[in-house]
Amino acid sequence: MLLRQPSPWPELFRQAEQEAFHLEVRDTYSVPSESEPLRRFLNGEPPAPDYDMRPWTELVQDTVGRGVRVTRVRVVTVPHSDYQRWLLSITAGNVDAGEDIRYLPRHLAGEVPTDDWWLFDDTKVGFNLVDDDGKPAGAAITTDPDIAAYCRSVKEKLWQSAIRFNEYDGEL
Repeated sequence: MLLRQPSPWPELFRQAEQEAFHLEVRDTYSVPSESEPLRRFLNGEPPAPDYDMRPWTELVQDTVGRGVRVTRVRVVTVPHSDYQRWLLSITAGNVDAGEDIRYLPRHLAGEVPTDDWWLFDDTKVGFNLVDDDGKPAGAAITTDPDIAAYCRSVKEKLWQSAIRFNEYDGEL
């Protein structure tokens, strides 16, 4: 495995030829740039004017524009954590950019991995690393065929059961 710091994601997206799939399994994340927007959401305040999702949505648009699918399954606990409620409130921007995001309530998911990861073209896996405080700490990248096959099988299983963002009511 190759440790990559800081974020290797833009490069990995540019290398993808068919699909970039993300599995998210945590109910809360500690991303420093999201702290203020989350706080404002929880306090019923308007979105932070300086919170800019454009770098992400532009990366998704560029990737999808090259014919590469960008897909994601979020395995979530119901009722949702405050963080997941906030994510639901902003996910339409990701979907509008071309990302196919689906939700799967944890109690319907069966066994799921404990780590988040990206699977690129079914052959390269990037594990999201976090520090002791839950903050992003880079990625561990592997092309090990057994790990990629395992991630591919998890993707296929969860994707079949997951509910499209536009159809998900959050109360299953």
